Amino acid sequence: MKLYYAETMNPRKACAVAKYLGSPVEFIRVDLAKGEQRSPAFLEQNPNGKVPLLVDGDLRLWESTAIMAHLAVKAGSDLWPADAASQVEVLRWLSWDIAHFSRHGSSLYFEHMIKPFLGLGEPNAAAVEEATNFFRRFAGVLDEHLATRDYLVGDKLSIADFGVGVLLPWSTSAHLPVAEFPHIVRWHERLMALPAWREPFPAAIPAAA
Repeated sequence: MKLYYAETMNPRKACAVAKYLGSPVEFIRVDLAKGEQRSPAFLEQNPNGKVPLLVDGDLRLWESTAIMAHLAVKAGSDLWPADAASQVEVLRWLSWDIAHFSRHGSSLYFEHMIKPFLGLGEPNAAAVEEATNFFRRFAGVLDEHLATRDYLVGDKLSIADFGVGVLLPWSTSAHLPVAEFPHIVRWHERLMALPAWREPFPAAIPAAA
């Protein structure tokens, strides 16, 4: 298997799961700054021109949540639960995250991290205020859910945790008001105890002397 990635939020999910599972993948870095994701060769693999992308034999699989599920199923891991009710719960939290939590968190990530990186100017104050308010609203939902739980679904780690937590390692740089939510903080500290979560991306290859 080949996993195409960059050191950004959605590839982080796929890389962390692959590392956690010890999946037999070859990590291939795509240089977004050079536009490698828009090259004809890459677009043949993923017409969306985005990462992550997993190539597994004849399968060309994009979308980070689908890649996480595929890797877990292929490994026979309970990161993808065996029972149908828990599978539905995993899908619920992943869908909620994309529609609400990471949707607004990613706006802050863009304003505070991506715009400076790309030289697109200062953060838009109105966009930041709106995204912060929405993020707080949905962080409250997550914090309440985690008040009596160690993980999002049942009592075990699942791909829901890898998905919903994806922006939290960047909470300081992205100005996410996570510190206001103690149960989210506790949950993310548990994730940070996992080496694959702390360092999901392959080590950089040293330049030739």
